[in-house]
Amino acid sequence: MSVFNDIRTAFSRRDNALNQLLLINVLVFVFLVFTEAIMKLTGTYAQYYPNLIRQFQLPSDLPGLLRHPWTVLTYAFTHEGFLHILFNLINLYWFGALVREYLGDRRLVSVYILGALAGALFFILSYNLIPALRPALGIPLVGASAGVTAIIMAAATLMPEYQFNLILLGPVRIKYIAAVVIVLSVLAINQGNPGGGIAHIGGALLGYIFIKQLRAGRDLGRPVQAVGDWVSRVFARRSNLRVTHRNPAPASVSSTKGSSATASRKASTALPGEDEIDLILDKISHSGYESLSKEEKQKLFKASQQ
Repeated sequence: MSVFNDIRTAFSRRDNALNQLLLINVLVFVFLVFTEAIMKLTGTYAQYYPNLIRQFQLPSDLPGLLRHPWTVLTYAFTHEGFLHILFNLINLYWFGALVREYLGDRRLVSVYILGALAGALFFILSYNLIPALRPALGIPLVGASAGVTAIIMAAATLMPEYQFNLILLGPVRIKYIAAVVIVLSVLAINQGNPGGGIAHIGGALLGYIFIKQLRAGRDLGRPVQAVGDWVSRVFARRSNLRVTHRNPAPASVSSTKGSSATASRKASTALPGEDEIDLILDKISHSGYESLSKEEKQKLFKASQQ
């Protein structure tokens, strides 16, 4: 079917991290919705579904976490309500596009994953260390909100003056949107969802720290990227095992390609000069930040790290 081909193509493409994150969330949601419906129709819901969803939810109690350690990540791709996933994916799409354009696909994924882990850490610690939450120990957590909140805060820390045109409100700077997200997270604590609100705050703190450390020359996402590279090599190795023969490329062509690739990498990592940065700043003053190209935004960020 073409749908399956489209999904496979989306995951095989490089530089497609935002769409892949969105798609994983949608696929998990659709799987759980259809599975729940089938189990209810066949009368097996009470027997099997609670154990199934337990494989995705993050438990707040330590024994449950030890039995299901993978849930520190799977919870961040799991939703149990349409509005829940809708608002999370809208925010992921809007703010993720900004982070991706400015920092690239790999760092976008790093912020999402690290934000989810930070949210999980805050959630588990709060239920096990805060006396007021101990009676509710065992309540699970699901949703991409911690990872998405990390991306929102990262975008607001990177480009606080960037504006979104919101319905009924008009242009709003994203630093104010991020502030509203924090207030809503605290409000969730007061309105019966303390675990979710605390997880959001953990994700927001991670997004802020990630950008501050990146500007200081430290990329907190390198461990995530290293794991991603290892997984890519494993799948690439399996793919190569299926190849029966390949026509060798001429040595001269291979050498030329290698030289051009090396030159391209050197050009992409070269630090921009002062004249180049002055031209970019002039462009911002005349046309605004939104008028910059992706390359110009990346050069401006590199200059801020010098």
